[in-house]
Amino acid sequence: MKEVLQTQNSFYHDIKSILQIARDNAYKSVNFIMVEAYWNIGKKIVEVEQNGETKAKYGSNLISELSKQLIVDFGRGFNTTNLKMMRQFYLIFPNRHTLCDQLSWSHYRLIMRIENENTKNIF
Repeated sequence: MKEVLQTQNSFYHDIKSILQIARDNAYKSVNFIMVEAYWNIGKKIVEVEQNGETKAKYGSNLISELSKQLIVDFGRGFNTTNLKMMRQFYLIFPNRHTLCDQLSWSHYRLIMRIENENTKNIF
């Protein structure tokens, strides 16, 4: 009887492990897909609002209008601050192939702060 319980317990833990690994992998995949989406949003903003330049023309309100529309469809995560951060993300990492699938959007936001601090210290 004791061996049967140990076998069942081991079997359950094996199945549990399979499910946990699958969930972790799914989370990582979705997370990186969102990081790529934010990079693509930043790229599109630079292409449209800035015509490929590092800064937008004075008075351009594309981001604020875009934010209003996206908030209606996708929620508060697309406020002007976050959209500007996505734009900055693209400008700091212009080559999408250099993005690391092990890093989350939160990681990239921290890295961008470091990049901005280093840039400020240069001047």
